[in-house]
Amino acid sequence: MNKPIYVVIARTVKPGCESAFEQALHDFVQRSLSLSGQMGVNIIRPAPGSDSRQYGIVRKFSSREALDQFHRSSEYLEWSRQVSNLTEGESHVEEFNGLESWFTPPGQPLQPLPPWKMAVVTYIGVDVVTTLLFWIIGPMIQPWPFLIRNSAFNVVVVACLTWLAMPLLTRIFSGWLQPKLRKT
Repeated sequence: MNKPIYVVIARTVKPGCESAFEQALHDFVQRSLSLSGQMGVNIIRPAPGSDSRQYGIVRKFSSREALDQFHRSSEYLEWSRQVSNLTEGESHVEEFNGLESWFTPPGQPLQPLPPWKMAVVTYIGVDVVTTLLFWIIGPMIQPWPFLIRNSAFNVVVVACLTWLAMPLLTRIFSGWLQPKLRKT
């Protein structure tokens, strides 16, 4: 089964080349969205007034094959050649195709993980978070209509997993999840 792949690309623009880079990026995005397997693109610009010249480009592809075709396309090759004169150094690229983003320690490259290990740690996180939330907020929201109660509960579960449980569990289980990172 093909899973969507997210690719995050960071490019640092040379001083004074920002408007030329913006135009090249705009033109490239418009041309490239018609390529097979494209599922969207988001641009993250430097904050106004900051000293940063780093742009983030987040692209979503329907499959690994679509990503590979994209990298071989004339549109991509032409754009890469064009912006090489407008940017400093090489681009920084990371791929995410599932829950891996929960399991990647900050500042570390994405490492392929066995799905069963991700499932075990995710189960622990979901089990602990839902058990605690049933005790803490369950009685308060019990009188609410089912759909509202269920939706509110799930929003809190996802938020707790994303910002509390999974970062903590990733640190606790890092040696087991990614033994290669521990040795270096």
